[in-house]
Amino acid sequence: MATFPPYPTHPPTGPAGGALRHAHWWQRNWVRYGALITLLALSGLVILALVREQTGTEGFLVGLGLAILPVPLLIAAFRWLDRVEPGPWRNLLFCFAWGACAAALIAIVANSFATRWIATATADPSSADTLGATVIAPVVEESAKAAAVLLVFLFRRRDFTGIVDGVVIAGVTATGFAFTENILYLGTAFGTDQLTGDRGIASVTAATFFVRVIMSPFAHPLFTVLTGIGFGIAALSADRQHVRRVLLPLSGLVLAMGMHAVWNGSSTLGEYGFFAVYAAFMLPAFGLLTWLVIWTRQRELRTVREELPAYAVTGWLTPAEPFALGSMRARRIARQYARHHAGRPAARAVAQYEAYATSLAFLRHRGRRGRAGADFVVRERELLHELWARREVARPALDHAARVTAPPVPVVPAPWPMYGVYGYGQQPAPYSQPAYPAYNPYQS
Repeated sequence: MATFPPYPTHPPTGPAGGALRHAHWWQRNWVRYGALITLLALSGLVILALVREQTGTEGFLVGLGLAILPVPLLIAAFRWLDRVEPGPWRNLLFCFAWGACAAALIAIVANSFATRWIATATADPSSADTLGATVIAPVVEESAKAAAVLLVFLFRRRDFTGIVDGVVIAGVTATGFAFTENILYLGTAFGTDQLTGDRGIASVTAATFFVRVIMSPFAHPLFTVLTGIGFGIAALSADRQHVRRVLLPLSGLVLAMGMHAVWNGSSTLGEYGFFAVYAAFMLPAFGLLTWLVIWTRQRELRTVREELPAYAVTGWLTPAEPFALGSMRARRIARQYARHHAGRPAARAVAQYEAYATSLAFLRHRGRRGRAGADFVVRERELLHELWARREVARPALDHAARVTAPPVPVVPAPWPMYGVYGYGQQPAPYSQPAYPAYNPYQS
């Protein structure tokens, strides 16, 4: 995804612009945004009322205070994964709101209805609860969360370009869902403790907090990330591969439901069933997916370093920029350098330059592999225009970052005596990085 639109958002001109002026009212952006915000707001109010009714006001406040603790850490982790081509905050806000409001409301209503129907049909409430937790809940909840990933995939396609994007979008959606679910569970546990008089470590609230917030805050994100990976691989597929673009997301969704069912079913495996599933299944899966995402991120940086030199040869970029743009440390140093010498606007311009350059590298990569759209040339020209408009601010910072982060090149001394500025027979000193003057290139 791109923090800044990878392609200019200025109003189109010509026939296309005239066609847009005559679009139907329901096709206007403000109508769609208004409808979406209204839907999420209503869902939020309804879910708030339902949770408060079940937990009580005091239980709701306690659950809210405890459930919010892991949210900043999870959001920060997903943003860190997405730093190569950061996604716009509006997409992440939508995903979190969808998970916390719409998906949670769908899950509560559908799960309650299905469990009650099974209990009535079988006259066995205990079996209905078990079946609802292990079969109904995984299907309903993962489908509800996957709807957010599908919406971003369909309507924000330019922000959805690979596996990392799918992981981030799915993970943030699941974080919002887990947030609301934790409020419900923790608030209910607090109400139980109020009735029984339990306090401290021996309380139900403490046990629930330990299991859901300390041990498994990543559980819901881990399930839904499988769906996101399916959509991410589909995004890498060519447009003509229709079957693959449908089957891959569905396969990821099925895997997410299966893992969710195993996790929920661990409570039926005896006293230590939860810990057995946690150690033998959840932790290895979490480690494997974390490795996959980090490896994919490193591959994205390698793509930047491999694709951008073509634009350096033609003069659009300087020779040092592909190296600097393919290193997260060099990118950070470039932004800090621009902020130190020219203020926050310059740092923001450098960040935009980095985002556009990354989008350009990915576009060229897709084009070389035959996966770019018919408007490849137009998009490439627009990206180059955005880079050219920021070159005066970004190039000095990236050049400085490239020099600072360049790996040292060792100089092997000659085996014979040499005459130099240090006298006859002196060997050259080992290579050391030169010290560059602290001048301000933005004043020249």
